[in-house]
Amino acid sequence: MANNMILEKLQGVKERFEEVGRLITEPDIIADMKRYVKLNKEYKDLEPIIEAYNEYSNVISNIESARAMLAVEKDPEMREMAKAELEELNEKLPAMEEEIKMLLLPADPEDDKNAIIEIRAGTGGDEASIFAGDLFRMYSKYCDERKWKIEVNTFTEGTVGGYKEIVFTVTGNGVYGVMKYESGVHRVQRVPQTETQGRVHTSAATVAVLPEADEFDVEVKQEDIRKDTYCSSGPGGQSVNTTYSAIRLTHIPTGIVVTCQDEKSQLKNLDRAMKELRTRLYNLEYQKYLDEISSRRKTMVSTGDRSAKIRTYNYPQGRITDHRINLTMYNLESVLNGNIQELIDKLQMAENAERLKVSNL
Repeated sequence: MANNMILEKLQGVKERFEEVGRLITEPDIIADMKRYVKLNKEYKDLEPIIEAYNEYSNVISNIESARAMLAVEKDPEMREMAKAELEELNEKLPAMEEEIKMLLLPADPEDDKNAIIEIRAGTGGDEASIFAGDLFRMYSKYCDERKWKIEVNTFTEGTVGGYKEIVFTVTGNGVYGVMKYESGVHRVQRVPQTETQGRVHTSAATVAVLPEADEFDVEVKQEDIRKDTYCSSGPGGQSVNTTYSAIRLTHIPTGIVVTCQDEKSQLKNLDRAMKELRTRLYNLEYQKYLDEISSRRKTMVSTGDRSAKIRTYNYPQGRITDHRINLTMYNLESVLNGNIQELIDKLQMAENAERLKVSNL
């Protein structure tokens, strides 16, 4: 990309940054909380680009000064200094320009959000439920490592272990932007515990990662919700099966049903159920965004197709394969113990390369 094109794009960003800076100080904007929150986030998102702009402008200015000096300077020592500075500055430019290209790519507006993750056992019967439990353990260990908080909303245990389904919220910095790459069908190839002849079976579990919606993202009318209470099941001590603390919410216009039974308090369960309901309603619209970008370019983020097999975990060979980027690694045990960062990094790199390919940068 030519220097003047980068500067032109950065100048446009700077003008927007200054405009947003003015807007968030205006009384009518401050009074409109939804708009104020949105603009404040945009201002913070633009700050790194402005820092890069200032640094880049400074390097370009110094290059011009060094060239001007070479054009008129007669002193050999001064010319040598100018040449050395010019060479050093020109070496900096390519890396700076690559960084700026990445910063100028429009970010997914949902990346900073928390995430609601749903793991469901698929084909494979009891073995699929056990595998769903393995995936939950993998994500739990990864989230612990990143100091992210996990709260289970609801679950149904498998008959011999694991989960038929489990829904949980992950809270932390930029959770969705990282975990979104886990959406899709995960396959496992191994000898099931119930297999007596040692044959390898293939089972599957589906992972859905949704950006958690907040109150400003979607409005839910109370008259559109039917609320039911019932006794919790599973671990929880004396209150289980004795108090009506579990909540089931049905959104009548869409038929969406969410439940939450993890807390002993009905109010806490209701609060978390409402968050999940808002998220599922919000994702009806967000899905349109995913479908739109996937129609324009290849994306590493699943668009929700439950037949989209994204990864295979092969126990006999200790192999894990991500089919989206044709990546195979032989560290299955490490990955299942929560060390999935390398996989996510490679998926993000592939995603960014694809985005650069279709952009004008």
